[in-house]
Amino acid sequence: MTMKQTLIAPIALMAVVACATTTAARADCLSDAQVAELAGHYLAKTPAPNFPALSDADGACSRAKLNAQLAPRLGKVIGYKAGLTNPAVQKRFNTDKPVWGKLYEGMVLASGATVDAAFGARPLYEADMLVRVKSAAINHARTPLEVLQHIDQVIPFIELPDLAVQAPPQLNGAGVAAINVGARLGVAGSPIAVPATRGEQYALLDALERMTVTLTDGQGYRLGGGQGADILGQPLQAVVWLAEALQQENIALQPGDLVSLGSFSALLPPRAGLAVTATFDGLPGARPVRVNFK
Repeated sequence: MTMKQTLIAPIALMAVVACATTTAARADCLSDAQVAELAGHYLAKTPAPNFPALSDADGACSRAKLNAQLAPRLGKVIGYKAGLTNPAVQKRFNTDKPVWGKLYEGMVLASGATVDAAFGARPLYEADMLVRVKSAAINHARTPLEVLQHIDQVIPFIELPDLAVQAPPQLNGAGVAAINVGARLGVAGSPIAVPATRGEQYALLDALERMTVTLTDGQGYRLGGGQGADILGQPLQAVVWLAEALQQENIALQPGDLVSLGSFSALLPPRAGLAVTATFDGLPGARPVRVNFK
């Protein structure tokens, strides 16, 4: 063996060992058995065992498997949710990108609804917003203004997500995707119609970006909140991101679909007897949204 061969052999061996170690450390798409267990816990509203940190691809694969398990029980898909669109929430889950999940019929309740404080395995609430798709052309929107031209309603919303697992802080971003971004329930307020003229649309875009969103309890005590720009700099940018992400999996938004844009506030735990109101100051026509926990 030459001197060059003597040097190359250990280096090649080290590369093989490093590759094997990386492969062993990388999580895979959750197995069918793991997903069946996760779905069972979701339906029973009990915390599921945590799973190892996932790659983005394995998170997407696991989400698809979970939705295939849930669809026969939850029914029709009524829209999609963009999650982790707020940098503060991304930081909590050690990621720098959004994720998405599916919304099913029965998940969106009317403002004023009374919900069990234990509505899920790991229940939370947050200030959010829905939009309703008017045209399939939204799938080609590349700016918030183009999004606005292909939706017909902006709807104040309090989302009630469920982080589903025994130790939610251990989830990474892909893990949040794997649990269908915690989609469980939410309460929707009065829709705001999207104006027809370009000038009014620009005014609405500006209001969405500048609005102040506040969560308060029944005594008016501030629980949390944020600004419109907390969602990707402009809330409708979440729809641009979502449409592109869905297309990567051959899914297209359809007229009538609802889209949840993400969190304007921290994720907060409910308790029995708590009444939560979300206000959207600076957004013309926005009425408060309320949920009561029992």
